[in-house]
Amino acid sequence: MDESQAPRPVLWVASAKRDLLEMPSDVIDDFGFGLYQAQIGEYPDIGKTLSGFGSANVIELVQDHKGDTFRAVYTVRFSEVIVVLHAFQKKSKKGSATPKQDMDLIHSRLKLAEELYKLWKKKRGDV
Repeated sequence: MDESQAPRPVLWVASAKRDLLEMPSDVIDDFGFGLYQAQIGEYPDIGKTLSGFGSANVIELVQDHKGDTFRAVYTVRFSEVIVVLHAFQKKSKKGSATPKQDMDLIHSRLKLAEELYKLWKKKRGDV
């Protein structure tokens, strides 16, 4: 990262921030660091590309904690910001796949992220 470049801001869609903050503190710390890595242009150590989103550049942070799996999903589709779409505890016991209900929610929140980004740019006077 260029030292003069500030980390990109994080925008949160719907309940994503509240949901993340309800997770165990170790998970919050790990996801916070993963999001910071994304803000400075690095690929998070605990990240993986989430398929099924075309060129939306959707990344999933995955962390296990005391037998439970937690996930936070964000997009880097917008060059100026990181947009967190969803944060949840994986309930499904069928493999590592993200449950369909969560995938559907991520898809709908990706559309909301577009509007959120436009509003953010407008507030900054970048319209």
